[in-house]
Amino acid sequence: MIEEVYQYLLWLVLFSAPIIFIVLLFISAPYGRHHRDGWGIEMDNRWAWFWMELPAVLTITGCFLYFRHFSTTNFIFLGLWLLHYSYRTFYFPFQLKRSNRSFPLTLVLSAVFFNIINGLVNGLFLFYIRPIDTLSWFVNPTILLGIVLFFVGFTIHYTSDRIIINLRKEDDGIRYKIPYGGLFKRVTNPNYLGEFIQWMGWAILTWSIAGLAFAIFTLANLLPRAISNHKWYHRQFSDYPKDRKAFWPF
Repeated sequence: MIEEVYQYLLWLVLFSAPIIFIVLLFISAPYGRHHRDGWGIEMDNRWAWFWMELPAVLTITGCFLYFRHFSTTNFIFLGLWLLHYSYRTFYFPFQLKRSNRSFPLTLVLSAVFFNIINGLVNGLFLFYIRPIDTLSWFVNPTILLGIVLFFVGFTIHYTSDRIIINLRKEDDGIRYKIPYGGLFKRVTNPNYLGEFIQWMGWAILTWSIAGLAFAIFTLANLLPRAISNHKWYHRQFSDYPKDRKAFWPF
């Protein structure tokens, strides 16, 4: 029964990714700089991010505790996942400027739905379908490459977030500015690029179809957003750097 649930949810993530990609190429999600009226009830952006990301913390932790495969390797897997989602849930949202009308509730609920499914897919695979009980897993050079990519991606994602957040905290009455520093020299959206690199690293270090499905969905979700942001900056700022790419450097 659990295997069947896992397979169903896995295919749901994989099949929904191209659909999400195509839809988002034509319709930008209406939050942040792309906010638009007409999407129903809206909520505070800080709490929106908190409630969206919280299920990813709870579901995989619940799988870990329920199936009780408490090996050091599985503790590491859980710790890496929680490194990202603890940051996204408990730290990142409360560094943002408060905005009472920026996040439609429909988007929050859709993100909650995805994070529950994705957390279950990865949690079921790692802690029930294929639990690993030996640290020798991390001796493999391919797995070590995945760990490096995970931390490189997380660092890019975190530092890029800090640059954007610090820009918005400047009390000069200007809501949006051109970010500089770090990989912003090369791309408009290094935070998105970093997140994709991170989850590709996760797919490699866990060597799982569950992790690969997540990385594919991440790209399907973030690449259209990166393109929309890139076009938005060029419309808003006549002096926007012409040599920056939307997502991939060079």
